[in-house]
Amino acid sequence: MKPEEGKLYGGRYRLISRIATGGMGEVWQAQDEVILRKVAIKILKQQYMGDPDFVERFRTEAKHAAMINHDGIANVYDYGEDDGSAFLVMELVPGESLSSILEREKTLPQQQVISIIAQTALALDAAHREGLVHRDIKPGNLLISPEGHVKITDFGIARSANQVSLTQTGQVMGTVQYLAPEQATGKAATAAGDIYSLGIVAYEALAGKRPFKGDSQMAIAMAQINEAPPALPEHIDHKLAKLIMDCMAKKPDQRPSSALALAARAEALLADAPLHIPVNTVVPPAVREVSDETTVINTDTKPTESVPAIWPWVALIVVLLATIAAVVWAGLVAPKKTIDPSPSPSQSQTETTEPTPTPTAETVTVFKSDYAGLDVSLVVPKLTELGLVVEPIAGTSVSADDPRISQVYDLSPLGRITVGSTIQVYYYQQVVDPNTENN
Repeated sequence: MKPEEGKLYGGRYRLISRIATGGMGEVWQAQDEVILRKVAIKILKQQYMGDPDFVERFRTEAKHAAMINHDGIANVYDYGEDDGSAFLVMELVPGESLSSILEREKTLPQQQVISIIAQTALALDAAHREGLVHRDIKPGNLLISPEGHVKITDFGIARSANQVSLTQTGQVMGTVQYLAPEQATGKAATAAGDIYSLGIVAYEALAGKRPFKGDSQMAIAMAQINEAPPALPEHIDHKLAKLIMDCMAKKPDQRPSSALALAARAEALLADAPLHIPVNTVVPPAVREVSDETTVINTDTKPTESVPAIWPWVALIVVLLATIAAVVWAGLVAPKKTIDPSPSPSQSQTETTEPTPTPTAETVTVFKSDYAGLDVSLVVPKLTELGLVVEPIAGTSVSADDPRISQVYDLSPLGRITVGSTIQVYYYQQVVDPNTENN
């Protein structure tokens, strides 16, 4: 089924307008006609539907992506296969892609780039903790809201796409420019590869161009492997430049030790360049990475003001009192858990305590494709076991000899659902004969 305006996918998602077209598929704005909300739907190109292994990887990755619970990652609501098409239904994020912004603005202010690094790194950390590597971090996969919030997209397909050979037409178009050297040589992708790609994104946003060029995709890949990136423009703060160059180190163990460590180093730079950034970029003090180029700062950073020279001792006393208070709190309240971020040789590390995490609501993932076609008597207990309150709804009526009687054909809501929430399960019912009712 060719994507066109007005086409209905999965019996509920009606296409409204095309948002973007990429090497792997098309992204459309659509209307969920069951719960009347706008969504984004990514439709896999027909040429990939003939490869069962590829479709299965797409399906599996879609389910994994829906399990990541983080504000910096676009929510995945549903996955389905309809009339020879595979599609992924996602949160419709207001704003535009970073690629569109860079195409228009060419370069971005340093403070904004720091914000993008910190937010993206924290979202990547959430994915890495779930065992998922994005593998395709690039400006086109980073959506920026009008308020400056960053959301990563394409977790459902990027991992599958990068398992395709570099030599196949179109598979690396627009991605090899951000490909980590180890991936370009065929080695397994790791979290360090995502950090490398984010470093190139930041470089491009500051310099107005990508660090590596070539006459072909393979030439660019070879440059990623063998060439050192050109220096950033001289006006770029040297600490920020060093952070980005560290991200683009050829060897994975020479990059920031984790996405969380990268976010901490990016936020530390705000001590020199104060910036009001979204609250979801706050890094717990216990896991802040310290190096010769960064300092540990309070996350409520405010613009630096000049202080009269007569007050240095007062400032020192305040700092000492705050330090003593922090030590007392750590000894009496905080759990005795240490963090080992395994920093690179250029980074120093201190053993710290981890603050008690803020409790978050437990969620489960529900896709229509997992339950559609099953008898409602089987679906209700399955969903109940997940901790959901199930509301069966006798919906579409079919004739008495229709084999679909009692089969589930839709559920609402879909995607990531908080445990304890109510979910409606729609199933086919037998049409009622008025004559039978009268008898």
